[in-house]
Amino acid sequence: MNQKDTHSTCDIQLGVCGLDPEQSLSEKRPKPIELYTFIDPLCADCWAFEPMLKRLQVEYGNYFRIRTLVAGRLQAWNACKNTTKGLVSKKREIATIWEDIATKTGMSCDGDVWLENEWHSPYLASLAIKAAELQGPKAGTRFLRKMREALFLNKQNITKEQVLIDCAKKAFLDLDEFKNDLSSKTATKALQHDIKTTNEMGVDIVPTFVFFNANVEDDGIKVTGNYPYKVYVQILEEMLGFKPEPAVAVTLEGFLKRYEFVATIEVSVVFSLTVEEAEKQLKALVLQQKVEAVPVKYGMFWRYLG
Repeated sequence: MNQKDTHSTCDIQLGVCGLDPEQSLSEKRPKPIELYTFIDPLCADCWAFEPMLKRLQVEYGNYFRIRTLVAGRLQAWNACKNTTKGLVSKKREIATIWEDIATKTGMSCDGDVWLENEWHSPYLASLAIKAAELQGPKAGTRFLRKMREALFLNKQNITKEQVLIDCAKKAFLDLDEFKNDLSSKTATKALQHDIKTTNEMGVDIVPTFVFFNANVEDDGIKVTGNYPYKVYVQILEEMLGFKPEPAVAVTLEGFLKRYEFVATIEVSVVFSLTVEEAEKQLKALVLQQKVEAVPVKYGMFWRYLG
């Protein structure tokens, strides 16, 4: 399981873009660790990992760069096309699983979306992730977040093109470019490359994370599923060969300004607070009119107002 070259600005053959041209020189400095994150656009467990990933980024983001790969589970894609009676039962099962994930993790997932929509293949949603990334990694990250919010919080069907375009607008993408890339060979090749890499690395469950160091000949360390935070820090230490120093602690307001719209559990995990303590601090910012509370099916999200 060797690392692929991901440091060129944009590989037209693979449809893979590396460094964002808008990044500052300091942000463009090579980072010693490459973190491959294998996801699926309809994966609630991938969504539930967001708090942990944010904490890793906030504390140790100077040591690693994230590359998002769409796993392309064809079995799941084909299931969405099925209109048999059995699918109704399957939809209810998935809806129940989502509700359980929301209850256990604190990241709200509204399973009713499965029962209220006619689903098409999530291939288009997967392709949209790659199309967004062609505008730069930051644009891709913003789009993926907006797409997840649309699906898990707002019960929107992300297998529909108009929903994806709305997500692109909310992520401040160039809409004309995004629409063109949805049907471009470049985005298609990028998705095909993701699926090929998924198969080559033996990834059959999402989320899966593979850590690579700077030596492209070394094997990566693969972690499947969600584990305690310290596990990921230990892997970083093992890959680096030394104990990494966490970044200077960010303030709560600084965190909200950076991410704009977050769940209570994301604040709780990043700042090592109980949910109750996190809510108390967030409500204080509401009183200062810096934050707006947004109720969701499970818990609360918070929007930064500045």
